[in-house]
Amino acid sequence: MQETERQVDDTLAGAPAAYLTPAVRPTLAEAQAWCKNLAETHYENFHVATWFLPARLRPHFQTIYAYCRVADDLGDEVGDAALSTALLTNWRAMLHECYDAPERSRHPVFVALAETVRECAIPREPFADLLVAFMRDQTKTRYESIAELENYARYSANPVGRLVLYTAGINEPRLHRLSDKICTGLQFANFWQDVAEDYVAGRIYIPAEEMRRFGASEQNVISQWYTRQYREMMKSLVEYTHELFAEGRFLCTLVDPELAVTIGLFIDGGEAILHEIAKMEYNTLERRPSLSKFTKARLLGKAFWGKVRA
Repeated sequence: MQETERQVDDTLAGAPAAYLTPAVRPTLAEAQAWCKNLAETHYENFHVATWFLPARLRPHFQTIYAYCRVADDLGDEVGDAALSTALLTNWRAMLHECYDAPERSRHPVFVALAETVRECAIPREPFADLLVAFMRDQTKTRYESIAELENYARYSANPVGRLVLYTAGINEPRLHRLSDKICTGLQFANFWQDVAEDYVAGRIYIPAEEMRRFGASEQNVISQWYTRQYREMMKSLVEYTHELFAEGRFLCTLVDPELAVTIGLFIDGGEAILHEIAKMEYNTLERRPSLSKFTKARLLGKAFWGKVRA
């Protein structure tokens, strides 16, 4: 990318502040500090979750989180599909520059990411795959089947789990496939949790095929119309998601004990959301299920003792 092109994109109105490239390239320490600050201030649970990771990996996770966070905001927070697509296209060009000519990168995310990529030998594919999902969200708002939704998760969620494993030095296809089960489960749990919020954003992730199978329809979502058919459909989707977590949990027995604690914490969090949905009789139309302080404390306590044992 030419410098003049970079400057034009950087000044696009509506771009999130975190996207803008500074005039002077930051040092590696400054870039890593920028990513750490974004990670710990943008998502309050991130600092807690990363505490359970091996200390040497935390800066890399902060950098990866910053990359994902900015990209996600470019897709969801701009409010204009054409502009989001343009910003994501430029973010992808900056990613390729980070791999092909890292000395030219100026955005703190990519200055820090170049070091993470070098130290952890991470291929560019999972980073690029995430952008496919964010771009798809600009034009695709409905899904026909579970298989189609799993293909979406293959780009939106599974790359994150693979990045975690790459960062920990794990490049075994069998373990990556187990991670995919977990990440797809987490993505699905988020979909079933956020049915009403996603509709406000113009998207319905419940597969049309499942709605037809149970006698539900988009009208249930549009009108917040809770019926027996909707309940049975959501129950089936939740049970399917439980199965994904059950299959993926075996990964915890195959990785470093400290990493297993963090993976287990995310699985337990996803499972807890599914249990909350069940407690609400699967009515995710009128109220968004969330975890109580007691449940969060219980999950963290379990993870804490797991880390002590590790």
